[in-house]
Amino acid sequence: MKRLFILSLFIVCGFAPPKLVKTKLPEGITVLLPSDWRPMDDLDFNERYPSVRAPIAAYTNPERLVDFSVNISATQWPDADAEMAKKFFKATIMNTFDKVTMISEGIRDGHGKKFIYFEFNSRVNGTNSQEGLNDPVLRYSYIQYMIEPGKTRVFSFNCPQRLQQEWQETARKMMVSVKV
Repeated sequence: MKRLFILSLFIVCGFAPPKLVKTKLPEGITVLLPSDWRPMDDLDFNERYPSVRAPIAAYTNPERLVDFSVNISATQWPDADAEMAKKFFKATIMNTFDKVTMISEGIRDGHGKKFIYFEFNSRVNGTNSQEGLNDPVLRYSYIQYMIEPGKTRVFSFNCPQRLQQEWQETARKMMVSVKV
């Protein structure tokens, strides 16, 4: 009954959940993504997510506001100590932003693999020293890590915090659908 009410509310307010389609990514990864999303080009990714490492895959919605990416972390773990890795990744998230409000976190099994996940809202404060950068940046993110021998895969969903209500359930479905 509750789900029906929420679905009705989304439709009335114009927030119909997107249709998800199975999408094959490089390295044998599959994930459910909204059918109207497109791969980011290098310019898109570099502009929004400057990084030394190019992503395995990165997708965005038609408005270029909501993103999903898969990357390999520079952090390598010699064993599968998920609890230790979770503490490390959480500390990294907490130190990356000016403020973090954790929505959920944990370790889950998915399709025979262990995933460490964090769902949170973040704030990066603006700066008075640069014109146009005075306002804080508020984001909703769902990040999960999969530790493998010699590498860590990072699956990341994020959007402006003002779109969280519209995208949160979809983000959760996407992350649970990841298969490697």
